[in-house]
Amino acid sequence: MIILASGSPRRQELLARIVPVFTVQPAAIDERALPVLAPEAYVKELAIAKARAVAAQNPDATVIAADTMVALGAELLGKPANRAAAYADISRLAGRTHHVHTGMVVRRPDGSENAVVVTTAVTFWPLTPAEIERYLDFGTYRDKAGAYGIQDDGALLIKGIAGDYYNVMGLPISTLVRML
Repeated sequence: MIILASGSPRRQELLARIVPVFTVQPAAIDERALPVLAPEAYVKELAIAKARAVAAQNPDATVIAADTMVALGAELLGKPANRAAAYADISRLAGRTHHVHTGMVVRRPDGSENAVVVTTAVTFWPLTPAEIERYLDFGTYRDKAGAYGIQDDGALLIKGIAGDYYNVMGLPISTLVRML
């Protein structure tokens, strides 16, 4: 049995491309309880914590866990609390290159873990305040790290990427299929 330790519809959609049958069980962890580390280490530790929490309840399952964050230098941009926070995030990203890091773990029933971090560089177009407001009017910034999703209206902000597209969506499936 394979369990995805995430309630993210996007991760479920992506996992279904490579694993036809799996169960969804979001990990019940307090992400704020973990110390803030460098972006790559932080997403890896969060993914490990999620995998272990779900594996403790399902010792006979293979558990897949992931955590994705947007980093502008050493600054982590999580999910915006509101439109004003989203505006601030998009304004900081405009005209610059940032990195999307996904920590991903496959934990097997024997307790072995394979943990990786996949990083993709994303460059935004320079944006005017009016362009940012127009983007925010779509409302798709909600519940997305960095206030955008590459798979929806956030694509209008992106000048280019270097790396795994699906990583920016939250689950780098080409890496995951090799881990499995």
